[in-house]
Amino acid sequence: MIRGIRPLLRGSTYAGVLFAYCGALASLPLLPFALLPAVAWRSAPEGVRIVLVLLVWAALVGVVGLARTTRRVLIVSARRLLRVPLPDPVAGRRPASPPGTGPAPAAPVPAVPSGADRWRTPLWLLLHVALGWTGALVSGVLVLMGLVMPGGWLGAEARVSLFGWSVRVTDGWSWAVALGCVLLAAAVCVLVTGTLRWSAPRLLGPSSAERLALAAERELLLAERNRLAHELHDSIGHTLTAATIQAAVAGEVLSADPVAARAALRSIEESARAALEDLDYVLGVLREEEAGAAPTRTLADLPELLDRLRHAGAVVEPELAGELAQVQGTLSRAAYRILQEGLTNALRHGTGGPIEVRVTAASDRLELSVVNRTGARTGTGTGAFPTSGHGLPGLAERVRLLHGEIEAGPDGPQHWRLAVRLPVRLSA
Repeated sequence: MIRGIRPLLRGSTYAGVLFAYCGALASLPLLPFALLPAVAWRSAPEGVRIVLVLLVWAALVGVVGLARTTRRVLIVSARRLLRVPLPDPVAGRRPASPPGTGPAPAAPVPAVPSGADRWRTPLWLLLHVALGWTGALVSGVLVLMGLVMPGGWLGAEARVSLFGWSVRVTDGWSWAVALGCVLLAAAVCVLVTGTLRWSAPRLLGPSSAERLALAAERELLLAERNRLAHELHDSIGHTLTAATIQAAVAGEVLSADPVAARAALRSIEESARAALEDLDYVLGVLREEEAGAAPTRTLADLPELLDRLRHAGAVVEPELAGELAQVQGTLSRAAYRILQEGLTNALRHGTGGPIEVRVTAASDRLELSVVNRTGARTGTGTGAFPTSGHGLPGLAERVRLLHGEIEAGPDGPQHWRLAVRLPVRLSA
């Protein structure tokens, strides 16, 4: 019994009824246009003219439902008044790919509804208007009957007539019939709200095309977040590793060689400033703010990167071959990040021996290689660093997106080698 009347005690039930009534009222401005054919066809029987008006009125309501703005308004209204979790319509938009963060993802599937999907909103709007008018008329009549029956307030005999059958309501039953009318009116309200709440996800919810577009948009957003995570890992991870080693070197030579200590401190300052630029940009994108231009690091910045490593006390032996200037755009930025990650790993896990860096640019490929000594770390301030374990998987994913090849592993008993081969494309 209590469960049966529980919907009558919920405010959302009557908010849904209000929503249905608003749909009925919103269709009134279309009624004069629906009357025009009946006015023009005066010779038709009255019943035919009434049916014609209703059909034209329904057609006009359906045409209004085809507008995208109508669907957006209906979704927002149903979400607030019916308390139905409806997502916003998806237009197949593509998140902007920040410059300098890697290859652009594939374009999402556009949210182009099929023929059947286009008629879901007009169908729901017609149901909305029909339920609104039905609920308003039936519940209004029942409530009016409940008000006028008790005690013969209008000074007339109370009689209920339906389909040619009528019955006189005596004074002893008038209150019971009045209560029944009120309960029936409340039941109509529950039925109207329940029908609208049940049909809203099915007719206003995302279509199959929109679900595909929504999934593609989520995939693009996730891919962009992953690229930003790579940026943070490559930039901040390298900077912290190099700065830690440089600080240790500066602390040990501060008294014996103040010039070298100052050079190490300047290198720490430059590295930290560059990392802060990267961090500010990434945080701006994550907060959906208007971030400035992305700091781009390319192969042209490789000498500066090698200099920072030398200031940290590392011995770097670069070997550059080919026309590096022909490597541009996404490929150049990715190559810089790959070398940066390889050099960072060499600083973290190497033994302080020479780090061999090879970059070979050919007409059809770009080859990158970083080789360092491995084993128990010795030396000043270069103890083992804790790692997250995301470096090599992140490199492998970046290389895979560029359709390249990667090899990482021991190269003999005392060396570790990272080798990457990337195809060179004219559109890079």
